[in-house]
Amino acid sequence: MKNRFLFFTTLAVLSVSCFMCSFLPGSKENDDKTIVTEKIMAGVLQLGHFSPRNFDDKFSEDVFDLYLKRIDLNKKFLLKSDVEQLKTMRDKIDDQLLNDKLDFFNKSNELLSKRYAEVESFYKDLLKTPFEYDSDEKIETDNKKLDYAKDAKSQKEEWRKLFKYQTLVRIGEAMEEQEKALAKKDTIFEAKTFAQIEKESREKVEKNYTEFFKRLKKVTETDRAGMYLNTIANVFDPHTEFFPPKIKDNFDILMSGQLEGIGAQLQEKDGTIKVSNIVPGSASWRQGELKAGDIILKVAQGNQEPVDITDMRLDDAVLLIRGKKGTEVRLSVKKPDGSVKVISIIRDIVVLDETYAKSLIIDNQEKIGYIKLPSFYADFNKPGGRRCATDVRNEIDKLKKENIKGLILDLRNNGGGSLQDVVEMAGLFIDKGPIVQVKNTGNFIEVLEDKNPGVFYDGPLVVMVNNISASASEIMAAAIQDYNRGVIIGGEQTFGKGTVQRVLNLDDRLSYTQKSFAPIGSLKLTMQKFYRVNGGSTQLKGVESDIVLPDKFEKLYKGEREEDYPMPWDEINPAAITKWSSSFNMDEIKKNSRIRVESNTAFKQIRELEDTYKKQSDNTLVSLKWKTYREEQKKNSTETDSLEKTEKESYQLKAFNLPVDLPVIESDSTKKVMNEDWLKNVKKDTYIKEAVNVLKDMR
Repeated sequence: MKNRFLFFTTLAVLSVSCFMCSFLPGSKENDDKTIVTEKIMAGVLQLGHFSPRNFDDKFSEDVFDLYLKRIDLNKKFLLKSDVEQLKTMRDKIDDQLLNDKLDFFNKSNELLSKRYAEVESFYKDLLKTPFEYDSDEKIETDNKKLDYAKDAKSQKEEWRKLFKYQTLVRIGEAMEEQEKALAKKDTIFEAKTFAQIEKESREKVEKNYTEFFKRLKKVTETDRAGMYLNTIANVFDPHTEFFPPKIKDNFDILMSGQLEGIGAQLQEKDGTIKVSNIVPGSASWRQGELKAGDIILKVAQGNQEPVDITDMRLDDAVLLIRGKKGTEVRLSVKKPDGSVKVISIIRDIVVLDETYAKSLIIDNQEKIGYIKLPSFYADFNKPGGRRCATDVRNEIDKLKKENIKGLILDLRNNGGGSLQDVVEMAGLFIDKGPIVQVKNTGNFIEVLEDKNPGVFYDGPLVVMVNNISASASEIMAAAIQDYNRGVIIGGEQTFGKGTVQRVLNLDDRLSYTQKSFAPIGSLKLTMQKFYRVNGGSTQLKGVESDIVLPDKFEKLYKGEREEDYPMPWDEINPAAITKWSSSFNMDEIKKNSRIRVESNTAFKQIRELEDTYKKQSDNTLVSLKWKTYREEQKKNSTETDSLEKTEKESYQLKAFNLPVDLPVIESDSTKKVMNEDWLKNVKKDTYIKEAVNVLKDMR
């Protein structure tokens, strides 16, 4: 696959995150502020967290392990002796916290500052002359398989191999671009020799590291302390986070994660910037290639030279990505399978109509209703604001008038939203009863119910999900499954986020004598947990599909299970419900679907892609011999491109708009174009085709 390990090459090795180290020693004033913040945060965590932890040796070891991983993820700065020195405090961080000490934090900063200075002193020398590309040496790209260098000499050798690899990847990119230009007989393109390309590639690597060290020296003491405090918060659970004042002030960007211009929600994790969600109706959503789980490596303004952002603060990266409507940004992203792709996005505003529920008729012999719900939206800020429960009800009403024989509710890639609306929406499909149970800090359990008697839609129902479907989507799918109201179809399970957070301003907890330290930051705190009506949590396990379909990224992206220290799955007492009296035979439906999927060419290709991606992801030892490297890259790229092309050549469904919607669509040229794209995608969607077949089996 093209540039299989570019993630590692683009300063991922520097994924210590620029929160971490500056070359400046910590001041007593900053230590005092960090201690005050730490004590206040620790008190809030123990009193307010849904599942508080004791400050004991296990807590200390968890903080140590996570912090060490974050400050030197790929083990290129710290030496073995440094780590051994720090390990003497592995079980003492809890004691230091309770006794107003920052010994471990300050010592780690001291060691890292020293090692940063040493690497800065020699990196240019390693990049002065061309590398030798005929030897059979290899480089390990999986940080879990790496070890810290035993001394300065072996450390420098590891950096030499890394620089050679980073240069090699850039040579491969340039060679591929040149080959394509020559094949097209591009008369403007000027061909270059290998030596010229190698020199330019080395210079780009050197420039990236020069910029890295410049940014590093701008890091403040508050930045360093913020990363340490966030690590303490993260060992409670991955969604409990500390935000320093600078980030708190940039609340709209960093709490919602919404990037102005492209419409993606991001999170910083272990020094990398990861896409957590795509905003429905946004430029990224309409372009279609950027997905949740992607890691953004580089950002380019149009055809300008890209900037590596792997080691960059999230808010600094945002400044590069956001921009004026109509301008182009090119993102180099690492996909879950390890491949790297350059995605061009034209910045734009969110098209609100694309964020709302909408429907189609699928007619392959008989009419099937299809509703796409991008999120569980609700506008509570104005009277009569749009709400998804009301909109879905209206779409169902229109579909019923078309005499549909079944309904598909598509919740794929739906990251959740309004809890109130998911309760009301689930109530459209059952008579009445509990939909979800919410457990609060202190073990108080609230049962949220549909209290409106009557069933708005009583026909066959299929709910489509994938491993990005989260939160409210999981509550909806779980309720339908627990009531035996319909069939859940998708990957092995949904995302698995069954917790609720609230943001608290820690400044409010400063005593009168501590006010001089303000502002100290804020804390996003996990305070509630969702449970199905059957008593099981949606946390970690998510919702397991009744009909499991192949997913090319299923083995690579595991949702909540990928996080450090996720809260565990557990269960409470089930709520009393009256199950739906269904006529369909689930065992028979599963059997029929399995037979179809096994004989379906598109699903066969998806399964092959799943295996190919996994194999390529596991292949972490990369050759540094140019000829071998190039052959491996071409082989991977050809193999994957062939499978992806075949996957897209699938059976075409018949899908069309409801007659009542056509006047509105035809009246706006933008809506018309977007609708045509949507119809095109639905018609070739293999998963929707199988959902239609399952509906037929349900009758």
